[in-house]
Amino acid sequence: MKNKLVIFIIELQKSIRALLISLIVLTVLIFLLSSGLIATFQNHLQEKLYFFSVAGPFLAHVKVAFFGALYLLMPLLTYVLWKAMGKPFGVSGKRLFWYVFATCLLFYAGTIFCYLVTLPFGVKFLLGFQSENLKAVISIGRFVNFVTIFILAFGVIFELPIFMIFSAQVGLISREVFEKNRRFAVLGIAILAALLTPTPDVVNMALMGVPLYMLYEAGILVIRLLGLDGTPSVPVDQGEEE
Repeated sequence: MKNKLVIFIIELQKSIRALLISLIVLTVLIFLLSSGLIATFQNHLQEKLYFFSVAGPFLAHVKVAFFGALYLLMPLLTYVLWKAMGKPFGVSGKRLFWYVFATCLLFYAGTIFCYLVTLPFGVKFLLGFQSENLKAVISIGRFVNFVTIFILAFGVIFELPIFMIFSAQVGLISREVFEKNRRFAVLGIAILAALLTPTPDVVNMALMGVPLYMLYEAGILVIRLLGLDGTPSVPVDQGEEE
């Protein structure tokens, strides 16, 4: 396992510089369009925004630009990650392509689901506690943090089934282990939801935790349908050179 980790790190290092340069360049380009992105988020959620510091609006635009760059670069990031992960386990070719494709598909499905369903519901619920004497004044900085972190977090958690399938296929974790440890999975999901949601309230945790557990069960089901029993399905060539 130690050798596999070393191979993974070495493979990942090969693409770090290119990824960082791409991220910086794309962030700068998207920064020019960040006003429109913030307006889109604002109109979608129908909330007025304010700022309470001189640098507030500028930093909000930088955060949105960085978020947009990560969002658009996700296929490249996914390819680099899976190529590095697949190297020590001999995963390449068509199998690598399908892992990259499925991961991107699940990521964008998660972000779209969050943007269209979870985010509006969560914001509406939380702001529903307003009254005549208690009005919400939302800063643009906190608004951008809430929206971007929530959307990215949903994109990441939606990829859970594909990593479960990979673990079963290469023999790291069997389907039986996933099935026998559901209670620990529920505990882990609750902790993860608490860490990833921008606000530590029960509603937002549930909005993330419930779909995440459903994805966990979906991963078990797909592993069963594919007939993966935890035995590596591909040979690992430790001496493979680039």
